[in-house]
Amino acid sequence: MTRAEDKAPPIGALNGHMLMAAVVSAISGMLYGYDTGVISGGLLQIAKEFHIGNTMKEVIAASILLGAVVGSLVCSLLSERVGRHRTILMICVVFVLGSLASSLAPTAVALALARVLLGFAVGGATQTVPMYVAELAPKSIRGRLVLCFQLAIGVGIVIATLVGASETVSWREAIGAAAAPALVMLLLQLRLPESPRWLVLKFGLGRAEEAQKVLYRLRPDGYDISSELEEIVALEGRQQRTSRGNRGWSGLRQPWVRPALAVGCGIALFTQLSGIEMIIYYAPTILTDNGFSKTIALWVSVALGTVYLVMMVVGLIIVDKVGRRRLTLVMVPGTALSLFALGAFFVTGHSGHAYVPPIVACLLTFMFFNAGGLQLMGWLTGSEIYPLAVRAAAASVQSATLWGTNLLITLTLLTMISIFGVGQVFWIYGMFNVAAWLFVWWRMPELTGHSLEDIERHLKSGRFRPRDFARV
Repeated sequence: MTRAEDKAPPIGALNGHMLMAAVVSAISGMLYGYDTGVISGGLLQIAKEFHIGNTMKEVIAASILLGAVVGSLVCSLLSERVGRHRTILMICVVFVLGSLASSLAPTAVALALARVLLGFAVGGATQTVPMYVAELAPKSIRGRLVLCFQLAIGVGIVIATLVGASETVSWREAIGAAAAPALVMLLLQLRLPESPRWLVLKFGLGRAEEAQKVLYRLRPDGYDISSELEEIVALEGRQQRTSRGNRGWSGLRQPWVRPALAVGCGIALFTQLSGIEMIIYYAPTILTDNGFSKTIALWVSVALGTVYLVMMVVGLIIVDKVGRRRLTLVMVPGTALSLFALGAFFVTGHSGHAYVPPIVACLLTFMFFNAGGLQLMGWLTGSEIYPLAVRAAAASVQSATLWGTNLLITLTLLTMISIFGVGQVFWIYGMFNVAAWLFVWWRMPELTGHSLEDIERHLKSGRFRPRDFARV
């Protein structure tokens, strides 16, 4: 007989608290996409107002990423100690303060420092909000709520590029506007409860009754929560039987965990080295520096953001049918070839006005293959590849790896272009995609169709190579 919580209640039957959690997830994802993407068009105005060169442009663009590295690590610890709910409330406040401080910055240095604060909220949100919402949701709709978060990232990027392309909104207004949805997120989060799973795992079975009350608030009338509560209590029992030396951060030292950490962090590394941030952050700057008009450059960014959003939707729809590993192996070669073609245009001097259409076509082709393949894996692997006892710590390390690589790229890209040339830099990133394909081929197993428990069993038995995973 099918258990009650495995039956997906219709969306209309979900109560206000669960829908509110979905909105919080969507707003946090949108803020992530918007706050990281708005700098693309804003840099053109910022450079003119503050009279800054490439080095300071890199610092301003990268400062939000430095904050994100710190935020992902700190908020991982806070969410374990003080709870998911309180951590998210703090993140909302930092979002508001960071947005306002950035918009009011009197100097380029002050803007960079304010964006570090804003980045703390971005990194903390990506680490904490999906985990919190997943712990609130019944199994049957967790996937939809994760989809809300990931799709909202693309929506935020598109909005940011549209604002930049309008050329009527000042960069201060564009950055400061993010405070409004952050405030809405704060007000909604104030009405949401703490995660029932965290209550039991943090305080033991003595808080099971409180967790039960939370579940009643989160589920529609008539929804049977007994099996769901039993699962949470059983999870606490398993955690109690696991020695503290094998849990959390200390558990990452266990040899059998390392293959998962290597794959997860490797995927995080290559999602950034694939060139996605180079294109999102610096496309208008690269194009205008090479003779493109400002208007064309900004509308190219809008097109890139739109393709990113569409391909993320398509990828999320087909990933469980095609398979994570297979989809990545199919899409990465297209990313590499588009970057090699882009590089050829610039290296051979065919980058003038007459070559705008093929250059734009190569950029859109890059985004088609990258957003619909490798980009999906950065957050997806972190949610399923790690053992339960170390999942929060391992996901935090993977997140920090992703943001740290993003930071390094953003700090060095314009300098690399000035040293090697824009075409040669495209070729370098094309080679990174070749390396990414080889890494996925040799190290990334096909996790599609395997339960989290089955993945953990493969790790514990030392069978974590692609050949050890039969497609389910």
